[in-house]
Amino acid sequence: MYETLALLAVFALVYSAVAGRVERTWISGPMLFVAFGFVVGPVGFRMVGMEADAELLGRMAELTLALVLFTDAAGTDLAVLRRIRQLPARLLIIGLPLTILLGFGAGELMFGELSALEVALLATMLAPTDAALGKAVIANESVPMSVRQGLNVESGLNDGICVPILLLFLALIEGQGGDAGPWHLGVALLLEEVGIGLGAGLVLSAGAAGLLRICHHRGWLSQSWIQVTVVALAFSCFGMAQALGGSGFIASFVGGLFFSRLLSPHHLDLLHAAEGIGDAIAMLTWILFGSLVLNRLFGAFDVAAFLYAVLSLTVIRMLPVYLSLWGLDASRETKLFIGWFGPRGLASIVFIIIVLEARVPGVETMATVVSWTVLLSVIGHGVTANAWAKGLGARAQQE
Repeated sequence: MYETLALLAVFALVYSAVAGRVERTWISGPMLFVAFGFVVGPVGFRMVGMEADAELLGRMAELTLALVLFTDAAGTDLAVLRRIRQLPARLLIIGLPLTILLGFGAGELMFGELSALEVALLATMLAPTDAALGKAVIANESVPMSVRQGLNVESGLNDGICVPILLLFLALIEGQGGDAGPWHLGVALLLEEVGIGLGAGLVLSAGAAGLLRICHHRGWLSQSWIQVTVVALAFSCFGMAQALGGSGFIASFVGGLFFSRLLSPHHLDLLHAAEGIGDAIAMLTWILFGSLVLNRLFGAFDVAAFLYAVLSLTVIRMLPVYLSLWGLDASRETKLFIGWFGPRGLASIVFIIIVLEARVPGVETMATVVSWTVLLSVIGHGVTANAWAKGLGARAQQE
C-alpha cells in the first residue's frame, strides 16, 4: 500500500511541476497518465499492486466527469453562449441522433455476434463526447470562442441525454418494456433522468449561492474552506440526482451554469481550486484505465473492434457533425475541427461499467470496442489538439 502511495505521489509531484511545459507540446496529460498506469501495472513492471476492479474505475470516472462538467459549465461565458446557441443546439438535436444511427449501421455490418439492441447499446455508449479530454481545445484561447463554447456545451449535455437512451436499450434487452411499449418507456426515462437532473442542479446551486451570499455578508467564510465549495457542490448535484433516479451528469452541468449566473463574476475565484482537484482525480482515473484495461486489448487483438473504434472517432462522428452544421456560418475547416474534437472518454467508461453490471450477453465485445475507442481518442486527440487549435486560430484571425 505504501509503495503504491509513494509511487503515485511522486508521479503526481513530478507532473505537477512540468504540467505547464507538457501542455504546450503534442503530449497530453491523459496520454502520460494512461502510459504510466500501463507501465507500473500488472502487465508492465508490476511495480504497483493495484487491487482495483472495473467498479472502482467506473466510480472514479463518474466523480471526475461530474466535477469537470460542473467547473466547465461554471466557467462558460453566458453572453457568448446566447450568441452561438445554434451551434450546440444543432450538435445535440441533429448531430447526436445521427451519430447513434450511423454507429448502429456500422455495428450491424461489423458485429454479427451482437443483436440489434446490443449494437444500439454500443452506438449509444460511444456517442457522448468527453469534456475532460476535450479540455485542451476548450481552454485553448487560439480557438474561436464560439467553437470552444459550442463544444463545451455539447460535451456537457450529450452524456446526460444519452443516459435515458442507454437505459431504454438495457431495459428492452432485459425485457422490461412491458405492455406500454418502448416509446412509453423511453419517454418516461427521458423525463425522469432530465427532469430530476435539472431540478437537483437548479435547487442545490440556488441554495449554495444564497448560502454563500449570506455567509460572505456576515464574514463567516474561511479562505481555506472556501476552496472546497465548488467541489462539494458539484458532488452534491451529482449524488442527489443519482440518488433520486435522475441524471447526475445533467445536474452537474446545469448546476454549474446556474451557479455561475447567480454569483457572476465572483464564481471565477472559486473555480481554480476545484479545477485542480478535478485534474488530480482525472489523473488517478486514467492511471487506473491504463493499468486495468490495456492488458486486455493487447493480449487478444480484435481487428473488428479496432476498426470500429477508428470509424467511431472519424466517419461516425465527423459526418453527422458536418451535416448538422450545414448552412451555418462556419468554414469547412471549422466544421471538420468540431467533428474531430469529439473525444470519447469518461462518459463511455461509465456507460460500459453500467452495461457490465447488467451482464448483457455481448458485453465482452462491447467492452473491447469501447476500450479501443477511448485509448485511440486519448492518443489521437491528445496529439492533434495544440497543433490544430493554433492553426485554426491563426487562420480565423486572417479571415
